[in-house]
Amino acid sequence: MQAKDNLLIIIFALAILTMPLWAGILGAGYPDLLQKFAIFGLFAIGFNILFGFTGYLSFGHAAFLGIGSYTAMWSFKLLSMNAIPAIIFATLISGLFAMAIGFVALRRSGIYFSILTLAFAQMCYNLAYSVLTPVTMGETGLTLAADDPRIFGGTSTDGGALPLPDLFGMGLGGYNGFYFCAVILIIGFYISVRLYRSSFGLMLLAVKSNQNRMNYTGLNTKPYLLSAFVISGMYAGLAGALMVVIDPLAGAERMQWTASGEVVLMTILGGVGTLLGPFIGAVVIKYFENIFSAFNDAVLNQVFGFLPDFIQGAWVSFAGLFVGKGWHLTLGVLFMLIVIFLPGGAMEGFRRIKEKFFKKEAATEGAE
Repeated sequence: MQAKDNLLIIIFALAILTMPLWAGILGAGYPDLLQKFAIFGLFAIGFNILFGFTGYLSFGHAAFLGIGSYTAMWSFKLLSMNAIPAIIFATLISGLFAMAIGFVALRRSGIYFSILTLAFAQMCYNLAYSVLTPVTMGETGLTLAADDPRIFGGTSTDGGALPLPDLFGMGLGGYNGFYFCAVILIIGFYISVRLYRSSFGLMLLAVKSNQNRMNYTGLNTKPYLLSAFVISGMYAGLAGALMVVIDPLAGAERMQWTASGEVVLMTILGGVGTLLGPFIGAVVIKYFENIFSAFNDAVLNQVFGFLPDFIQGAWVSFAGLFVGKGWHLTLGVLFMLIVIFLPGGAMEGFRRIKEKFFKKEAATEGAE
């Protein structure tokens, strides 16, 4: 890796570990939202290994998210409440499913590949929702129960309540849960950077640039694509397991096509193919979902309280369309503006700002 990659990882780690301090300025410093930033950031970084590095757009990654959640939950029910075995099993099982689905889906490319992954994800969703009800508990979801045949640890606490996931005895609620997810996010980001700079990553980028040319040279690109698909699926399974670690409930809705579409939006919003972009996209979408959706008329009246009454009422009515239940409208407008004016996502915006200011400084120094 280059020195700038090491610097990027160090800055990223410091930014994540100090997030409870600076995110509070934006009203996002509470544990539940910080945990979502870390988990969905990890999900998007893993998705980018497939979509951003190879150009293969999957609409079915929510299937691995759900598989990871169910696997982690069964680990808690059958083995132990320790989070480590749960996330290991979830990552491995998700990888096996990704290998099976990827082996079939990668027989096609382009829109046909996307449709195949979407079809597999919907099949997984319907299986979890109906046919596999004894394993997934269908629409009620899979959760802990008092009669779980757990091998290590009791079925209830001293107070009679159901036990919660822990890390060798340390509870993972609140900020403990966030830092547990944050450390895994940093490790996931480090692996992503290493892959990007490796010969394997360069091969994936070459496939994205021109797969036909690679095939003409005699290189079989399928093993590289399948490896990227499996790694990406393992990231999704790990993210699904972390969801269960902080909230022990696994439901079939995590495998819906909307969850697959959400990670696509995150990656495009932040910047496809960039290292930091998918995480930024995940943070933006989860911030909108949790902060803007909580705004109501009382908050808007407080924000526009400095205006005369007749103007204040009009502004509150207009702004009310974009917050609360209408936060999707705000996200849609933002997504539209990004796609039209910044096709490379938020990272392209940062790059343009950097080039503008640095070029000005260089030009000024040259004139002097």
